Amino acid sequence: MTIKPRVTRRAVLAGGSAAVASPHIWTSARAQAAGTIKIGIPAALTGPLGTVGQQTKRGAEFYAKVQNAKGGILGRKIELLVEDTAGNPANCVRKAQEMVERHGVKIFTGLTLSSEALAVVPKLGEWDAIFVSGINGDGRLTADSFVPNFFRANISGPMGARAVSLFLREGKINSVYALGLDYAWGHNSVQVFEDEMKRANKNFIGKVFAPTGTKDYSTYITKIRQSGAEASYQVLQGDDNNAFLSQSRQYGLPDKVTLLTEIVDLASIKAVGDASLGLIGSSRYSFTYDHPKNKDFVELWRKDHGGGLPDTFEGETWQAMQVIQAGIEKANGTDTTPLRTALTSVELDSIKGKIKFRECDHQAVQQGFMVKVVKKDGFETPIPEVIATFPGERTTPGCKKTTYDD
Repeated sequence: MTIKPRVTRRAVLAGGSAAVASPHIWTSARAQAAGTIKIGIPAALTGPLGTVGQQTKRGAEFYAKVQNAKGGILGRKIELLVEDTAGNPANCVRKAQEMVERHGVKIFTGLTLSSEALAVVPKLGEWDAIFVSGINGDGRLTADSFVPNFFRANISGPMGARAVSLFLREGKINSVYALGLDYAWGHNSVQVFEDEMKRANKNFIGKVFAPTGTKDYSTYITKIRQSGAEASYQVLQGDDNNAFLSQSRQYGLPDKVTLLTEIVDLASIKAVGDASLGLIGSSRYSFTYDHPKNKDFVELWRKDHGGGLPDTFEGETWQAMQVIQAGIEKANGTDTTPLRTALTSVELDSIKGKIKFRECDHQAVQQGFMVKVVKKDGFETPIPEVIATFPGERTTPGCKKTTYDD
């Protein structure tokens, strides 16, 4: 199977009109000889988590468009090679390997599911490639399954679960039931949350897992209601999250149970409308973060997207691309060994504030956020409003761990 030029080349230069308009990009013969900086993005563009994959694609494309208009990185244009994995780990490995062997790709980002990431990381050494995660949540990627060529720029599942647990420590909710997607990220995050609740002397009543692509959540909603829990903690995304939120409102679940979630995103809010009101959860990225860098990013995004707002994984992918650029500039190139060394000590003043990579497990330490979905004047749909922040030192687990000591 070959990579379709229509897919990959459409993503090359990510909206090339802005890049072409900049006359200084290719003034250097040396830069031309060095070629483009190829970044592989084997992502789930279709399937139950296709909306998530599409966000990572848009985030990476926009970053490449903006940066290429400035001259690229070290005078070399960014070239994105994008392929649809449909969320299948075997597809992801096959398409990533094809990018390495046929196109010389040595840098990856944008993988959608944690199960895909877990399937790819054992191959990185063989491929002599670097993988900078922008969205993968499974804690094992920086713990039991850690490999030296993997870096996580995003907030992990354990970090999201930790933010929710720290928020609950300060509140009156004492009993919780959990619902997660039945794959790596769902199981890992629910387990971390369960441990956190027990250590906080809260009553963790039970848990259940739903296959990705579940259409009817009525049996899961019934289990939550019958559990007697004061709150329900969801680890859901994409179509599954939308289905659960819509059906939980139809069954009146939010009238009896506080809905908590590991990730709050605009796509789900837009999809379900008022059914998302009152939802409380951790946030990996939100356009509402009150940081100067984020305000600049949101303004830039809105100008380019007809007034639209960047969503969770578009912001997280932008940050991952910033990390890749910082590493390449620090290493003065894309050779794997110096790039790996450079990335271990990257520090950024990012759209979420300051982030800093740990050398021991390549996790980016960063603030944790809690948001609540509310209605605000000036917005057609509800939006996530920041209600609490926690320092990265409190939300990041110990080195190569998914658990916490306090």
